Amino acid sequence: MTSLAEPLAWPEGVARVPFRVFSDAEIYALEQERIFRGPIWNFLCMELDVAKAGDVRTTWVGETPVVVTRDAEGNLHAMVNRCAHKGALVCLKQKENRESLTCVYHAWNYSLDGKLKSVAFRNGLKGKGGMPEDFDASKHRLQPLRVATFCGLVFGTFSDETEPLDQYLGAPMAKFLDRNLGRPLKVLGVHSQMIHNNWKLYAENVRDSYHATLLHTFYTTFKVNRLDMDGGIILSDKKWHHISYTKRATLAAEKEYESVHSGQYQSELSGPELLNAWDEFADGITHSIQTVFPTLVVHFTLNSLAVRYFVPRGIDKTELYWVFLGYESDDAAKEEMRVMQGNLTGAAGLVSLEDGCINSFVQRGTRTSPDAQAFIEMGGKVAESNESSRATEASVRGFWHGYRNIMGFH
Repeated sequence: MTSLAEPLAWPEGVARVPFRVFSDAEIYALEQERIFRGPIWNFLCMELDVAKAGDVRTTWVGETPVVVTRDAEGNLHAMVNRCAHKGALVCLKQKENRESLTCVYHAWNYSLDGKLKSVAFRNGLKGKGGMPEDFDASKHRLQPLRVATFCGLVFGTFSDETEPLDQYLGAPMAKFLDRNLGRPLKVLGVHSQMIHNNWKLYAENVRDSYHATLLHTFYTTFKVNRLDMDGGIILSDKKWHHISYTKRATLAAEKEYESVHSGQYQSELSGPELLNAWDEFADGITHSIQTVFPTLVVHFTLNSLAVRYFVPRGIDKTELYWVFLGYESDDAAKEEMRVMQGNLTGAAGLVSLEDGCINSFVQRGTRTSPDAQAFIEMGGKVAESNESSRATEASVRGFWHGYRNIMGFH
């Protein structure tokens, strides 16, 4: 196993995080090995992306380019998007439908399960050239990943040691994913944005349940998600997945908000119908954020459902993808409302706009102080579920608990 030239001095516990982890090139490289190519399940794409035989979808696991396919028998496959000949990308389009995969460089052709089918000029021309007699096509396939699906989500792993997907998720996480995604889905829209920060800062951000009603003024002003509503935090057994939830109808309008900037506004919407919502579920939860380590997020805000996933593009750059969803059973009015409420989130969302820049402030503020530490003690010093308060950084500490374990930083 690769190790750091300069060992990381991690403070005791998960309530401190050395800033070095956000800007160190060696640590970033080690993450590609121990996390993304290690014994975990990475989100690859939606099953809707590869719904039909011949569908091909390019994606990433960390910085590794990956292609997902569905063959003529309906089986899903995932392979490294790298020709076994010279290493060129085999698939260049984000999505297409093909009978086979051909590298444009030298025309090596692969079946949809990644096996090498043919090599141009394998036997040479006019009895000259070509591959040697001992060339064995079966030894030159696209590198495969193990694939598993859950509730329309496709996951892949490079490791034979990764536990089954249902065990990796755990019962509470699987149950809540099924709550939100366990019906036939349809895609309403997709976009992406580049954010200028280390990928782990966004992983922290989506687990930080109490920044939302401080940073995101829209949440507080229009009473979509506030800490004075009932809600809580649920962590998985390994701490690295989480659920944060809010019940809008339980607003208590606590005076504590009068002392923070997000509580200073008494604005009104010109189109208040944006926030009209029907009760999607009987449990009263009107806003939820769920994460699956390392890079998957599912959110449900009022009636807007979306899957987010983020891809590291370097030490200080991350690409964030948004997939807005509806249900096949939706009528026209419900679909229209989901599309309209999609304006709450996304790159220019009324709620999430600030997240596009806030973590770049952290990146810029920490990069020259690698030996300094983040202080993460809101709600305590350990990572544990709390179903009575979201004024806590428990799920942020949960991320670092899982991160430290898989990276071997103790």
